[in-house]
Amino acid sequence: MRTADDLNRPLGLAREPASRFVRPVAWLPLAFGGLVMVAVALVAFVVITGDRNAGEPFALARIEPEKPTTAAVPAAVTAMAPAREEPTATGPQGAKSNAADVERSSGVKVTRPAGADAPNPLIIKVPDANTIRLKPAPDPRLVEKSRYGMLPRIGADGGRPAAVYARPIITPPTLKSGAPRIAIFVGGMGLSRAMMQEATDKLPGAVTLAFAPYGVDLEAQVARARDSGHEVLLQLPMDTFAAADADPGPHTLHSARAPEAIVDDLHWLMTRFPGYVGVTNFLGGRFTSDEAAIAPVLRETRERGLLYVDDATSPRSIAEAIATRADLPFARADVVLDADKTAESIDAALARLEAAARKNGSAIGWATGLPLSIERIARFARSLEDKGIALVPVSAVASVKARPSVDAR
Repeated sequence: MRTADDLNRPLGLAREPASRFVRPVAWLPLAFGGLVMVAVALVAFVVITGDRNAGEPFALARIEPEKPTTAAVPAAVTAMAPAREEPTATGPQGAKSNAADVERSSGVKVTRPAGADAPNPLIIKVPDANTIRLKPAPDPRLVEKSRYGMLPRIGADGGRPAAVYARPIITPPTLKSGAPRIAIFVGGMGLSRAMMQEATDKLPGAVTLAFAPYGVDLEAQVARARDSGHEVLLQLPMDTFAAADADPGPHTLHSARAPEAIVDDLHWLMTRFPGYVGVTNFLGGRFTSDEAAIAPVLRETRERGLLYVDDATSPRSIAEAIATRADLPFARADVVLDADKTAESIDAALARLEAAARKNGSAIGWATGLPLSIERIARFARSLEDKGIALVPVSAVASVKARPSVDAR
């Protein structure tokens, strides 16, 4: 039987032997072997050259120690330098500097691409875990509508703004029972965001802050102060004997007006922001010496569950006598801390405040929110616990009884 090859093969020719070179190619082992050879070559290259980047481009940066450089700043220049609100970094000695200064003083040299500067500093303020949280304001129980806005009031359950919005009294365990108490309140807040920020950054939360009714973004500023643990007062502008200060702003309380008009202006002032424990005078030498003028203000303050604080800037004020008759919680500054606005005078006033607290059991100091006043008060406040004295908010020493008075100045 013949096959197709036999039939198609030319006659007389034998079949050609199969070539021994024609075999199937094993592609998979061949590819695997190639990959192994490439890997071996790369390993050999790294071992021989020490280049772990396998030929990829790279750059080297040297870090060299550098001696810190500091420049002395004359004290006069520092004192006259205007306050700046842009972020700054604070060095070990408390001096403000930019990021480049911090890098130089650290002893480390940082190499950057040509033309690149040190980045702007970013300051992150970590909240103090011990910060006392005040109750939110406004409390719906403690407000009522008026034609000017929400007025404070005593709640149906008897809750009083003076108590609900007050900062709790926390006595350090290192202090003995019955330790002398000092309360300090600082006014003029709300008129400058920078001033308020400096006060909340530097002053301990036990210092009470008094806000004028004319600030920009006032509710937000008050909320930030309360979030930092400061209880707040509302400053009431009142007329004075000085012609230049007779009308400090809209709805100033004027002694020449009828009692109904005075209360109407008072309502406008009371609606500027919520969350205050009481009110205090702003100026008011004439107003606080006139019983017909001040009496309706103090009655309205009592009926709305607030306390009244006299800043003691006027020796003619009769507010304390009227408040005592009306059973109104009252406090009066014992010492005006910055009547003379020098560091030496403020320190001397703080020393008098400490002496009054040791003598009477408690004492109240009043100051304006100037940078120097804030700085000296903050320094003094840090020393009180070591002296065995408690720093408390103004609401903690307000009383319905008259207290012994000392020379306010």
